[in-house]
Amino acid sequence: MFDLESLILKIALIGVLGIGAQWIAWRINKPAIGLMLLAGILAGPVLGLINPEKDFGDLLEPMVKLAVAVILFEGGLSLNFKDLRHAGSGVLRLVIFGVPIGWALGTAALHYGAGLTLGVSALFGGILVVTGPTVIGPMLRSLRVGNRVRDILKWEGIVNDPIGALLAVGIFAAIQYGQTHGNVDVAEVAFNVLGATYLAGMIGAILGWGLTWLFPRGLVPEFLKAPILFITVIAGFVGADLIMHESGLVTVTVMGLVMANRPTFSSKALRRFKEDLTVLLISGVFILLAATLDWETIQNFQGRFLIFLILLLFVVRPLTVLISLLFTKIPWRERLFIAWIAPRGVVAIAVTSLFAIRLVDLGYEGADALIPLVFAVVIVTIIAHGFSAPRVAKWLDIDQGPGRSVLIAGANRFSVALAQTLKKQGIDVTVADQNRTALRLAKSAELQSYYGDVVEEAHGQDIDMGSFQHIVAAADNDAENRLIASDLGPEMGFEQITIIAGDADDTRYRGRARVLLQSGRHLDELEALVRDGWVFSCTNITEKFGWKEFLANLDEDEEAVAILKADKRLLLFTTDTQPPVEPEDLVISFVRPDSPEERKAAREAKPAKNDQKEG
Repeated sequence: MFDLESLILKIALIGVLGIGAQWIAWRINKPAIGLMLLAGILAGPVLGLINPEKDFGDLLEPMVKLAVAVILFEGGLSLNFKDLRHAGSGVLRLVIFGVPIGWALGTAALHYGAGLTLGVSALFGGILVVTGPTVIGPMLRSLRVGNRVRDILKWEGIVNDPIGALLAVGIFAAIQYGQTHGNVDVAEVAFNVLGATYLAGMIGAILGWGLTWLFPRGLVPEFLKAPILFITVIAGFVGADLIMHESGLVTVTVMGLVMANRPTFSSKALRRFKEDLTVLLISGVFILLAATLDWETIQNFQGRFLIFLILLLFVVRPLTVLISLLFTKIPWRERLFIAWIAPRGVVAIAVTSLFAIRLVDLGYEGADALIPLVFAVVIVTIIAHGFSAPRVAKWLDIDQGPGRSVLIAGANRFSVALAQTLKKQGIDVTVADQNRTALRLAKSAELQSYYGDVVEEAHGQDIDMGSFQHIVAAADNDAENRLIASDLGPEMGFEQITIIAGDADDTRYRGRARVLLQSGRHLDELEALVRDGWVFSCTNITEKFGWKEFLANLDEDEEAVAILKADKRLLLFTTDTQPPVEPEDLVISFVRPDSPEERKAAREAKPAKNDQKEG
């Protein structure tokens, strides 16, 4: 019998620890999984606040499996075939060649390095062909290493997850078959596994196609789309899992892949719901799985396992990638980076935990070592790969550095004048618009321009959103500006997106976006001022000429637009915020034709003239 009150408190604690760890990781720009594992271990074996097996009992396994299913589905939804234009051959090779090579090398390293039996080594080696998309995704968000490397790592992580689980399924089936019949019929086991995989994939494809057929035709109301999608994922996973254990992972991945490449005509709230749910599930699963560790399990970790971990990091992964990518056009620097990056995450822990329990029940020797070993793999790979990735990227000279460019969405007199000013100060600026005629203004000013929908291309390859430190939504269509803010805000951070008010009343933007200029002037007024000759002026702030002196130098209605730091960071003035101003900053202001510098020079010239007269 569950202690309901205690269980509710523990569920709340799991949520607080998981999301709290994610927030701290975001603040310090470190992999969240490491902090979540630490929080789970502290709450579990160290402090004894959470004991998942005791607290949840038989519900623990299905809870973890369903969470993993949703996580993999969300991963599949990010696999757009457009991404494969430059990375397709690399991804295909890492699946076709990389999986068997990695499996064979991993099995050998486990058998000869860790000293596990051949059957257990083969099963765990199959699981370790996976890489962690839940770890790689956040890692790549903090890196700028080019789209090809990003896409290869992302696709490999998501596609190989169900493949690794199915390898474990096949090997476990072979172990069971051997114990029952005395020998293993490889053909029969392979036929059963491949058949179940095919059926699971077909179920996923049918469900994905069905939803993308229903949604655009208005047969499902908008408020029910997210719930129906969620229930369909769960039902598809469970249905396929009844055919063969873990085959449901194939179903949800294929379902996500199909939906990613077919139009759904759904609101952005649908995608946001999935992503928010995935963050919650990842947080909860990591806390739960880390808390399942106990001191007895930890003590099963043996010194010889260190040999395996060294082989995994420096032999298994590098050889797998370098052999798989031989004779490709991928530069060697990128191959070496991919060969180093292979952190494991929630799928590796969840699948290994499930099979470890089953192998222990079968009385298989060495199975009790899998749980401490998989946690060791996850912790070591996260520390080794997650924390070293930025340095390795710089060492290999594929790090593109922090994004310092600015994207201005909307070509008009005001935005083009602002872009010209930023360009003169050494900031790369791109002016985007869906109107070719409007873009002529940017092209005539010799500015980099882009014709297309910023919101649509933000999730594709035509625009590298990671290169931009800021987006200014300056379209003459107010709804388009708000759409850019609401859609891209969660991706880039709302503090990195500023819109120009479409009319004088900016109250509608509260909570949706930051509005450019402390006055909140709307675009029509700014355009009229540019036509009247107003210009952007740049003023250096010094110890002698500080912020107060600058403000005193402005005439009525003139105002500061942005602060440009010495490291080329651009901080914009908005209706709600004023960036800190320090010596050596450059203030960009919007003023009448005679600039503050000209007025200052005029004032300084007056005493000089008076001195000449007196002389």
